[in-house]
Order: sequence, then structure tokens, then C-alpha cells
Amino acid sequence: MSTTEKAPIVLIHGLWMTPKSWDTWAERFRARGHEVIVPGWPGIDDREVADIRSDPEALKGVGLAQIADHYERIIRALPRTPIIMGHSFGGVITQMLADRGLGVAYVGVAPGQAAGVTALPPSTLWTGTPILSNPFGRNGAKPLSKRHFHFTFGNDLDRSASDALWEEYAVPSYNRVLFEGVTSVLNEKGGVTRVDYARADRAPFLVITGEKDNVVPPAIGRAIVRKYTSAGPATVEYREYAGRTHRLVSQDGWEEIADFALAWAEEHESAPAR
Repeated sequence: MSTTEKAPIVLIHGLWMTPKSWDTWAERFRARGHEVIVPGWPGIDDREVADIRSDPEALKGVGLAQIADHYERIIRALPRTPIIMGHSFGGVITQMLADRGLGVAYVGVAPGQAAGVTALPPSTLWTGTPILSNPFGRNGAKPLSKRHFHFTFGNDLDRSASDALWEEYAVPSYNRVLFEGVTSVLNEKGGVTRVDYARADRAPFLVITGEKDNVVPPAIGRAIVRKYTSAGPATVEYREYAGRTHRLVSQDGWEEIADFALAWAEEHESAPAR
């Protein structure tokens, strides 16, 4: 099957990251004949990590609805309806796009929860503390410290190895995204991330978590799946990987997860090509 016959794949990065975080999966999916599109969030676009750190002004005040709209415009311009995969807050955006019916299959890789999924383990709350502790910084763009990066992304590594990854990947936060995500959890009907969990025509959705993830522990992944499956008949499935952290897309052994995600999405494609 040629690249033009296969569904394109849109990869959505998460908070504190850029499209570079998807380099591993993107190259692997392209080698399997898929067109892979990895857009940056508004303000990140195709900028380099060092440039964003030195000038994060374009990240300030950008919220989840604006980011979701940005991806919707990109997706609607594609010649075929894509498979959509999102990591972390990119998984929240993936759910918002699924609610708009924009994909043939969806994969949330350690996805954050949409409005109404109230599971918030202590480690998850701690990941947002540096930003959430200052409500006056809601529209700011706060850098992620190396210490906090070690807790959120590098907890399978020693500090020096984690710091090296920080140098390569980490960018400041979109503070408003984190505030909106947390406040939406308790506001199922009116939160920015609200979705119709009962939507019967939503294409299949896979949730993947890692056992040792401090940001999106398995408890959140399972809560997301319960919310969808208890509300409606659309296909929602769950996969958990032992020994894996929040860095599922690049931690040693990422190939196994990428291959499973792609095989699952290809098998479950359910929407017609545009």
C-alpha cells in the first residue's frame, strides 16, 4: 500500500515540549509508508528549542481552545482524514478533536483527562504546582526547572541523564493551558476541554499509560476509559506498559509502544476517507 493510500498521521506534542519530542515515532511511521504531520502549538510552530527559551512571548495567553482550533485547520486541509495521536496535554487536544469528528482513529499516549474526569493523584497535582501556585501568572510562560523535569519526564534516569534531555527538549509552559485543564476537570459541562463522552459515532480511541508515570499515572488512564465506556457505545480501549514513565515516546523500548499504537489504529480505522 502506498503512502497516498494510507491514512496520514497527525502527532500532537504536549506541554513543555515541541514537535521534536515525536521524532522517534514520526520516523518509524514514515518508514511504514504513512505521511506524518507534526505541527507545533501556536507560538511554537517549527521554532528551535533554544529560540523558544530565549523568547517565549508567543506562548503567553494561548489556551486549549486556540490550540485545538489550530490543529483543526491543519487537519481539515489534509486530503484524507488522519489518524490522530497526542501525548500528555496533546492527548487532551486529541480528545477535543475526536469530539469534532476529525480522525479515523485516535491514540492518547499518557493523555491528560478532559472535563469531568476527576481523578487527580498527588503526583499529578505536584507536576503542575510550579505554575498553579501562582494564579497571577495564568497567562505567562514559565520555564520548567531541571529538577521538575526530572520528576515529570526523567524519573527513570539519574539526574545528569535527565538534565541532558532537558537541554535537548524542554521549553517554557503555556501557563493558561494548565489552568484550563485543571479547572475543566471539575466542570464537565462548561470546561474548556468538555467533550460528549456518549457520542456514538466517534472513531475508536486507544488510551496508553505507563506504570511509573508521575504526570498521568495509570489511575488517570483507567478513569478516562471508564468515563467513555460508561457513557456510550463507541470503541475505547486501554493499554498499560510496566516500567514506563511519562516519556513513552522516547524512553528505551519506545518502539514496542509505537508499533502497537500504529497497528491498533490501522486495525480500528472507522471513518471514511475525505
